[in-house]
Amino acid sequence: MTNRLPAGRTPLIPTRGTPTRLAGLLAGLALGAALLAGCSSEGASTDCGLDACTVTFDRGVDARANILGVEARLVEAQDDVATIEVGGEQLSLTVGQQAADVGGLAVTLDSVTDTEVKVRIARNGG
Repeated sequence: MTNRLPAGRTPLIPTRGTPTRLAGLLAGLALGAALLAGCSSEGASTDCGLDACTVTFDRGVDARANILGVEARLVEAQDDVATIEVGGEQLSLTVGQQAADVGGLAVTLDSVTDTEVKVRIARNGG
């Protein structure tokens, strides 16, 4: 006895690599959703990738952001120096200074203007 499909139907045969590609796509989507869900801010805007975020704090408000599993907060800024609190630890950073290490994160002060302070926070090695 031979199993025959109705006319116009083809058997569903997975192509090589399809399960692996599908698993990778689903894992990527889940990670992206987790990153978006885990990022919030008040008085700041964030631009995040997998291992780094740029946080732009508004000056003159209580500006903070939750990124990469920690809270970052602008304490004060003057000229090209800013004090940032990351994960409960305060850092005094100067624009152009080498990244400061805080709990496995590298924190860099990108710029200070009259209206905003821009900081890059990355996982070490990211």
